[in-house]
Amino acid sequence: MGKPRNIVIAGLLIAVVFIATNIRFPIPFSPTGGLVHLGTVALFVAAVCFGPRKGAAAGAIGMALFNLFSEWAVWAPYTFVIRAVMGFIIGYAAHFGGARGRRPWRNVAALGLGGLWFIPATFVAEAIIIGNWIYPVTSIPGNLIQLILALAVGPTIAIFVQKHILNRGTI
Repeated sequence: MGKPRNIVIAGLLIAVVFIATNIRFPIPFSPTGGLVHLGTVALFVAAVCFGPRKGAAAGAIGMALFNLFSEWAVWAPYTFVIRAVMGFIIGYAAHFGGARGRRPWRNVAALGLGGLWFIPATFVAEAIIIGNWIYPVTSIPGNLIQLILALAVGPTIAIFVQKHILNRGTI
């Protein structure tokens, strides 16, 4: 990622993920004060359109910064690792075999693979943070909502970015 162009793209993706994560909705039924945000959508688009390294960087740094600048600072190191791995998984799966994120069904499967990491990793992180292995169960629905939201709008946004931004050489 050493080229200036790649650094600028990664910085833009980090900013987009950070901003999207700030578009959030509290989960009223969560005793730990969970929330649903649009950061997962942005992470998905970053990973699908720009690959595993930029997807990992955007998710890890963008969402960890959100944690640091909000009441969720204790989550920052966990978020950094969880979202880095998630972004890498999605980007790798979407780009595997030269697909370059241009096969919609593979992208959907990539999100599913990322979710298979994200849900249990977030559960374990929350259990460690609050010292209780029961309460984190209540966060699973909100995490599933984030994945469903990413699945509902992420592929359309990714296709738009690929068609109207990447194919035109804008980025």
